[in-house]
Amino acid sequence: MSERFAAPAPAESALGTFERFLSIWVALAIAAGIALGLVAPGLVGQLAAFEYASVNLVVAVLIWAMIYPMMVGVDFGSIKGIGRKPKGLVITLVVNWLIKPFTMAALAVLFFDYLYSGLIPAAEGDQYIAGLILLGAAPCTAMVFVWSQMTRGDPAYTLVQVSVNDLVMIVAFAPIVALLLGVTDIAVPWETLLLSVGLYVVVPLVAGAITRRTVVSGHGGDEAAVDAFTARLKPWSIIGLLATVVLLFAFQAQTIIGNPLLIVLIAIPIIIQSYGIFALAYFAAKAWRVPHNIAAPCAMIGTSNFFELAVAVAIGLFGLSSGAALATVVGVLVEVPVMLTLVAYANRTRDRFPAA
Repeated sequence: MSERFAAPAPAESALGTFERFLSIWVALAIAAGIALGLVAPGLVGQLAAFEYASVNLVVAVLIWAMIYPMMVGVDFGSIKGIGRKPKGLVITLVVNWLIKPFTMAALAVLFFDYLYSGLIPAAEGDQYIAGLILLGAAPCTAMVFVWSQMTRGDPAYTLVQVSVNDLVMIVAFAPIVALLLGVTDIAVPWETLLLSVGLYVVVPLVAGAITRRTVVSGHGGDEAAVDAFTARLKPWSIIGLLATVVLLFAFQAQTIIGNPLLIVLIAIPIIIQSYGIFALAYFAAKAWRVPHNIAAPCAMIGTSNFFELAVAVAIGLFGLSSGAALATVVGVLVEVPVMLTLVAYANRTRDRFPAA
């Protein structure tokens, strides 16, 4: 490994102000959304009606603002290094696509069909199950670079893992979601599901790849130009995230006011899933003697979620005011505090892994 990749970055510099307080910003956006839904229900209704082919056009623009910058950062050329150290990639792919979606579905059914059966009506429970399934089937593509830096991960290898996962997502996300929703007896409109994958995975990936190539070639092959370009787009990504949260909770305002414990009830299985998946991937890497700078990001990818995709598909399949959309946004709320505890644990246990 080159010196450039081996040098650890200070943990304090890995998170910007927005990322460090993401849960606070999301909580404030939730409060603003609930207030908007209660104070201006007519306006919220008009926004909900602004859709085409089951896709809300306002939210589609906001989610594109979230997703596009991170897709520009994905370098599929890095995949040529896939055989350099295959163990970490094998663990990532097995956990992300053969284990995580199914454990999330099992936890969702356990909690909402059984443990919460006296607290939440069955019809509402099916919606929350669907939202959690969408979260479980969407591994992280953006924030994992932050978690990798905070654990002194190998940035080149992390890029390979993310790029491969994005390619797998194109072909695996829709079938896995359809299978799990079918198992839970939730109707799956295939056309809408495929449209959502096309809109929020395939098109942004292609647009990101074209933009990346254009930026790099326009700067004489300098890859650093991509970082500068995405940095300029970052404020729009932040605006897209927070505005989407505001709208989602505006549509859920009456439901949340009627059941204020709902957010906590949805968060519990998400938190259990997050710690369980991390433990599985992290200790599998330890048993297989994977170096820590690969093992830590490998575990983080499966633990963190591509919540932008989950939110978009939930809205497309079930609507803005659905329980499925609400469940995916709760995933945003709990992700950062959970991931920060796992980063701290990974850094404390670094010496238990073989050296890079």
